Amino acid sequence: MASLRVLIVDDVVDMAQTIASDLQLAGFDTEIVDSGASALEVFAREPADMVITDLRMPSVDGLDVLEGVKRSDPSVPVVVMTAFGTIETAVEAMRRGAFHYLTKPFELDTLRALVERAARERVTARDVPRPRSPLRDAVTSRRLIGQSAPMRHLRALIERVAIASSTVLISGETGTGKELVALAIHAEGPRADKPFVAVNCAALPEHLLESELFGHARGAFTGASHNRRGLFVEADGGSIFLDEIGDLPLPLQAKLLRVLQSGEVRAVGSETVRTVDVRCVAATHKDLSVLVEHGLFREDLFFRLDVLRIQTPALRERADDLPALIEIFLRRSLDRFPQSALRGLAPEALAYLGTYSWPGNVRQLENLLERLVVTTSAPHAELADVKQALGSLRELDPMTLLMQKPPTLQELEDRYIARVLEKVGGSKSKAAEILGIDLSTLYRKEKQRG
Repeated sequence: MASLRVLIVDDVVDMAQTIASDLQLAGFDTEIVDSGASALEVFAREPADMVITDLRMPSVDGLDVLEGVKRSDPSVPVVVMTAFGTIETAVEAMRRGAFHYLTKPFELDTLRALVERAARERVTARDVPRPRSPLRDAVTSRRLIGQSAPMRHLRALIERVAIASSTVLISGETGTGKELVALAIHAEGPRADKPFVAVNCAALPEHLLESELFGHARGAFTGASHNRRGLFVEADGGSIFLDEIGDLPLPLQAKLLRVLQSGEVRAVGSETVRTVDVRCVAATHKDLSVLVEHGLFREDLFFRLDVLRIQTPALRERADDLPALIEIFLRRSLDRFPQSALRGLAPEALAYLGTYSWPGNVRQLENLLERLVVTTSAPHAELADVKQALGSLRELDPMTLLMQKPPTLQELEDRYIARVLEKVGGSKSKAAEILGIDLSTLYRKEKQRG
């Protein structure tokens, strides 16, 4: 590891020199700076493989250094250290992407072990070539389709996030392709030739999901006739995708947090602990911060997951991509149903789809094209055909979607006010006008919500 360079930032130079001497004995190249501003200047001129920074420094503090480094290169591990440790600052450091957070005084052995672990991940991200695996080719040729501005931004973000080792939280509406984004992150990164394991946290009851994730020992419960490894062990060396993470039961949230913090997995009914190296990518269509406020999701797990955030765009936000998506989905459906007479959509039908709200997003569009291929007997689907096919998807209207997992009235009001404020760029007067309430009422509601 002699070629790895560690930048040490601390306004107490004696402390920085002590750390540097210890890491040099372990084979690292080190450089010391005594301020956050100097650290950012040095990193911009000659990026380091890792940064260790004190938290409290004049002018530019450790969180500023962390943010600047991550903005320049998300894959660089940053350890934040401080003599004034609190839960709040630790959570904030992890939320911004810190590799670890240490409270002074600490043992040099502890820091050295952290640096060596970060160095191994850095070497993997920097030196291991990203193979043109079948998975990578399949992902890039599937549904990450379109040249609209939101899709160009999404692909650029995936490319940057893929090389990092941090956890990723993908948020977005149902049907926007969150699993495909997770696949692309895995396939574009240094773990591309390792397993990619996916699980839907909403699809299984709690006791089965625990066994699915962490495995179980023989005899752990009725029906456990043999040992089961669990998905975290199956994903060892690769990535695990936790879809609908917002539906993970609270007891399992605590166990997931332990795995993410320590890398240690213990199967249900077993005393044996196994260490795994897994990158976690989670996805949700829910607002996890709202769930945290209502005690339905652990705050510490939320911040552990919410290191790198990706938002998948809704189809109505990328209407420019509709023609390309329609062409591809139509071709796929015709490959499955070659006896169909359908070859395309009439101009009026295409124009109508461009104005449609797409509550089910890309998944709804794909289903629509397949339905038209099966049911349309003419070479071109007319506007009436499209409306009839969409009519059978009315179960996707907003109220029906809400009733699938009904929120409380307070939660519904909070989320609606937040969306309206977002739509009007934070203007409270415009929001109050849309909501049909006095401005003073809006201020009072915001104060009540904190």
